[in-house]
Amino acid sequence: MTPAIRRTLLACCIAALAAGCADNDEAVAAASGASLPPGGGGGDASLQKKLAPDAPEGELALNVETLADDLVNPWSISFYPDGTLLVTERPGRIRAIRNGVLDPDPVPGAPEVLAWNQGGLFDILPHPNYQDNNVVFISYAHGTEDANGLRVARAIFDGEAISDLEVIYDTKPPKDTGHHFGGRLVWGPDGKLYFTMGEGSRYKEKAQDMTTSYGAVIRLNEDGSIPEDNPDFGEGSLPELYSKGHRNPQGFTYDGARGVLWEHEHGAMGGDEINIIKPGANYGWPIATYGIDYNGARVTPFTEYEGTTQPFKYWTPSIAPSGLAVYRGDLFDGWDGDLLVGAMARTALHRVIMDGDKEIGEERYLIGERIRDVRVGPDGAVYVTTEDRGGAPIGKVLRLTPQ
Repeated sequence: MTPAIRRTLLACCIAALAAGCADNDEAVAAASGASLPPGGGGGDASLQKKLAPDAPEGELALNVETLADDLVNPWSISFYPDGTLLVTERPGRIRAIRNGVLDPDPVPGAPEVLAWNQGGLFDILPHPNYQDNNVVFISYAHGTEDANGLRVARAIFDGEAISDLEVIYDTKPPKDTGHHFGGRLVWGPDGKLYFTMGEGSRYKEKAQDMTTSYGAVIRLNEDGSIPEDNPDFGEGSLPELYSKGHRNPQGFTYDGARGVLWEHEHGAMGGDEINIIKPGANYGWPIATYGIDYNGARVTPFTEYEGTTQPFKYWTPSIAPSGLAVYRGDLFDGWDGDLLVGAMARTALHRVIMDGDKEIGEERYLIGERIRDVRVGPDGAVYVTTEDRGGAPIGKVLRLTPQ
């Protein structure tokens, strides 16, 4: 994408925001005092307000085993060679489940986090060579209410405690909101660390500002340095950017069989997306979306825009997706290659049924449970965390197997 297209995207983004309730291209152009380029935008804007029915309840009967309960916003699960599961709690605790039992005491050495609004402790990801080096990576909200952002650190977990914490990345620039941090961490097949960054909610236009890390997927070497082959987003852009135009990405996973980085993100009121992440791609927020704002106004009249990438799948109304896994294994017959998505609004575990590279259906399990994270364990079982939105200590870690 050329710098000229990017400048047009940003200008039209600001115009769309200024237009608020605008329902057509001319109103957006009037708000900005400029005309839109021919063929610049499009798509069917009526889709932004067209509500799809809920996916049907899944047919497979599940065994649901509770591994831990009384947790506060359990955000992430990770697995270790000795069978330990680590679970992060958003207020700033790391909890260990050993031999199927939750340790009553938090793991020592967790970083100090900004536990404010949606901020706190997020993901923990073991190094691909963890068995040899005990290295983990941790994402969390850091700073003050006036100057904060997502921070990523490298540390040692020796099976008992976190130590040797080394910060390798901070949001650029800091923000003054407690919303939309992103925070999911993934190892790519290239040995690079990828992670998601939200756009801070109030600063949605910065998802189109290539001089910021807002609304992005970031790609780093494991020591925090910048890979030389990262895509170029134009003059003045940050070299760590891998993709832009995201809202609040809270699902991220690498699908080795397909060679795909899957990501999902929250829309506003509708327009939640699953995306296939590609280097240098722009995913459109807030210029193009299949949702509207929470007050009922249009964020933009565009569902498609030249130079931006369409989602693989979207939900309107929103399901509020969080946690994403690709099922690989034989334990769940017929599920191999399907996408598993947690939902916090249309509360359930959503199974997106795949045939090769195409979606052919969707169904829901654990209906009524607010799912924050989804993982496939080394044993082929599906592990999820549940939570209370308000932070009541009723969160759980559940292990799912077929009956």
